[in-house]
Amino acid sequence: MTGRDALEPEAAELVRPYVITKGRGLPDEAQLSLITLVTATADHQQRPTRLSPEEQKLLELCSAGYLSVAEVAGHTHLPLGVVKILLSALTEGGYLITRPPVQRAPLADRQILEEVLNGLRAKFG
Repeated sequence: MTGRDALEPEAAELVRPYVITKGRGLPDEAQLSLITLVTATADHQQRPTRLSPEEQKLLELCSAGYLSVAEVAGHTHLPLGVVKILLSALTEGGYLITRPPVQRAPLADRQILEEVLNGLRAKFG
C-alpha cells in the first residue's frame, strides 16, 4: 500500500462546504442566530427526493422537536456556516419552522427597586 492509497478513504469523505451549500451565502444573523430554535413542519414525512443527504439528515434531526441552530451543528458535525445555510434553505422551502430567540427584558428602574426595598425594610425591619 503506497502513501497515496492510504489517503484515499479520507479524501472520499471530504466534501467541500460550497458543494454542500450549492454556493449559497450565509443568511442574515437576525434570521438565524445560534440560539434560534428550529423544528420540522407537521408534513415533514412527505419529503421530496430532491433534497440533498445533508438536508434530509437535518430534517430528520429537527423532526424530534425544537433544537437550536448550535445544537443542530453539534449533532451533525458540520461547520456552523454550512448548517445555517442549509437550515435557511429548508425554512424558505417550507420544511422547517423557526422560532426567534426571546427579546431581552428591559432593565428594571433603579428608583422603583429602591422604593420596594425601602418599603420592605419599613414593614419587616
